[in-house]
Amino acid sequence: MSNNRIISASLSCIALACTVFFFAFRHINSAPFETVKISGGLVSGTSNAIGDIQIFKGIPFAAPPVGVLRWKEPQPVIPWAGTKQCTAFGPSPMQSSPVPFGPWSEEYLIPKEPISEDCLYLNVWTGAKTPKAKKPVIVWIYGGGFSSGGAGCAIYDGEAMAKKGIVFVSINYRVGIFGFFAHPELTKESGHNASGNYGLMDQLAALKWVHENIAAFGGDPNNVTIAGQSAGSMSVNCLVASPLGKGLFKRAIAESGAMFLTNPAIGISTLKKAEDEGVKVGTGLADLRAIPAAELMKKQMGIRGVIVDGYVLPQSIANIFAANKQNNVDLLTGWNEDDGVIFGKPKSADEFKQQAQQQYGSDAATFLQNYPAATDAEAATSQGNVSRDMVFGIQNYTWANIQSANGKHKVYLYRFARKLPATGDYIKFGAFHTGEVAYAYGNLQFVHRCPWQPLDHELAATMSSYWANFAATGNPNSAGLPNWPAYNTQNNSTIILGETVQSKPLPGKAGLDFLIEKMK
Repeated sequence: MSNNRIISASLSCIALACTVFFFAFRHINSAPFETVKISGGLVSGTSNAIGDIQIFKGIPFAAPPVGVLRWKEPQPVIPWAGTKQCTAFGPSPMQSSPVPFGPWSEEYLIPKEPISEDCLYLNVWTGAKTPKAKKPVIVWIYGGGFSSGGAGCAIYDGEAMAKKGIVFVSINYRVGIFGFFAHPELTKESGHNASGNYGLMDQLAALKWVHENIAAFGGDPNNVTIAGQSAGSMSVNCLVASPLGKGLFKRAIAESGAMFLTNPAIGISTLKKAEDEGVKVGTGLADLRAIPAAELMKKQMGIRGVIVDGYVLPQSIANIFAANKQNNVDLLTGWNEDDGVIFGKPKSADEFKQQAQQQYGSDAATFLQNYPAATDAEAATSQGNVSRDMVFGIQNYTWANIQSANGKHKVYLYRFARKLPATGDYIKFGAFHTGEVAYAYGNLQFVHRCPWQPLDHELAATMSSYWANFAATGNPNSAGLPNWPAYNTQNNSTIILGETVQSKPLPGKAGLDFLIEKMK
């Protein structure tokens, strides 16, 4: 064979090999879900940089709640023709433009735009290669005091959890006066003799969408975990309590928030009280629904959030659980070391002790044993701890105790204690409210202000694995992770998520018990 023929044959072999490699590589990295058929029509999305995670953003799960649908239970999605490109987040719910404050820099806030009443969209991240994969599902519900927030926040990105085998879904729901406005005329027209919990109804509608559609993305509709933080955690608590949540989820992750006891920061109102607040806004539904959204926001000062409406919540959450009428779920819950934030100047030691005496009388000494005030600095720390325990600690602690006493499903309790690395004024906020979210979902890279250390990345890897394992099996443990014992009221075992990860009896238990006793 001549040299030319040898060279030609060699080049042909190389060309064939390259062609085979190209098509093989393209097959490996091609989108398994180029288009997906769901309620409403076909959708397409994008993939991450290396092509192993498919991402769908801005999928409508209900009709836009505008015009005559303002303050209505979410209605079925409006079908579309062709393929809807779902490559960008839908608008955040109607609210004020986000402005950083306290420990919450822009990474913890919604994008500045778009913001709209037309907000009922959700997002899906999946690493499944086939619709038959039946991967566990997490549905994320954001916080924001029921008056702000949205799924487009950077730290709620779902790619890292999808890489751990989770189909991750983040959802929007109406907030403020758009999501929690009760009115006698709305109650009358509802068909349920109830009004006000439209934000919770949005969450339920999204969960129904997940139940009907998530298998098309490789998720298991029978293995859904609802997860949330702050008002999102309170929402999780409400959904577990609501009869309307039956069959829509199997597990719950509740980070810093529940609604068992009177919450000094975010109330849970009776329908009558909420209706009375609503009447102050105006009467005549046609006129109220015609008010421009920006104008309506100026009228929402008395609108505080969740309502015992007789429909979504037939009774208070405490009474529902006391009667054992809640949806029984596996539970992972806890709160942060510095969840309590004191704005303004803290009281001096003398002022703090005087306040304790006025509030607790002969029990002030017991209070001060748990929240000491020997110096002004110690008193300032105790004020933060009281704020933490009153607003968040007693709520999730109560839930853990009820769950443990019930005995049907396990509960895993945590305390997030890592003081986030910081510079400047951010140093003082420590393990602040919301600080755990970027760790739990593997999203440290989106918080640019923090000079992350190796231990932070290790903690994020551990926490996100715990969270993913729990969603998959109801147990956060797996080989290679520090053991996280289940909680019960005898051992009070709590995993401390800090510079080290270790289990120990719940820190500050005596103070929590004292506060709960005084609220009875």
